[in-house]
Amino acid sequence: MTGAASGIGRACALTLAREGARVAVSDVGDERGERTAAEIRELGGEAIYLHADVARESDVASLVDGTISHFGALDCAVNNAGVTGSASPLHETSLEEFRGVLDVNLTGVFLCMKYELDAMLPRGAGAIVNVASGSGIVATPGLAPYCATKHGVLGLTKTAAVENARSGVRINAVCPGVTDTPLLRAAIAGSEQTERLILGSTPSGRMARPEEIAEAVAWLCSDRASFVSGESMLVDGASVAR
Repeated sequence: MTGAASGIGRACALTLAREGARVAVSDVGDERGERTAAEIRELGGEAIYLHADVARESDVASLVDGTISHFGALDCAVNNAGVTGSASPLHETSLEEFRGVLDVNLTGVFLCMKYELDAMLPRGAGAIVNVASGSGIVATPGLAPYCATKHGVLGLTKTAAVENARSGVRINAVCPGVTDTPLLRAAIAGSEQTERLILGSTPSGRMARPEEIAEAVAWLCSDRASFVSGESMLVDGASVAR
């Protein structure tokens, strides 16, 4: 479970633990990541924390190896770590900024899937869920690198699903809409006007709770979704359907 220190990742870790999963929590925010793992243990679940920068191949390899070493196998994986990047028109976006978002959001998902599949395929079973975004389906002006990476995540998801359709390993993605996370709250930074604009863009008139996204992720990880693979599931209160 990458990016599990806060927001959607934390909610997914807690939800999966409540479903009975033993959870390897990972992030680059060690203090908050350790807190997520501790919270799971306090609730009676089993969890460990492993530091991992998903843009670094050695970190990803160690994360998968460490998970298997501790729990014995890797049954499901949730690739959630991501960054938004700063808001600016494409022509004002620096190459450094673009590459920074690409490294985490797309290369990170590629590396995670690569090592997760290596672990799951010999066993002939497993489920991978990538956390994409509604911005992987439609444009979000001012966030070109973010949109490009989330479109790319859906491409990776679909390709891997088809490649492994007979293997017993399922690969899906969820596409959250505007979700009430610490990251978003920091971006709003107390601006009532920005919050009104965000809420005005959602037909439901509210932001999703991280737990609502986590429920979709948990379902896709479970045997209840046994014939679901290659899906890009919108969890966005009908935002993209407008």
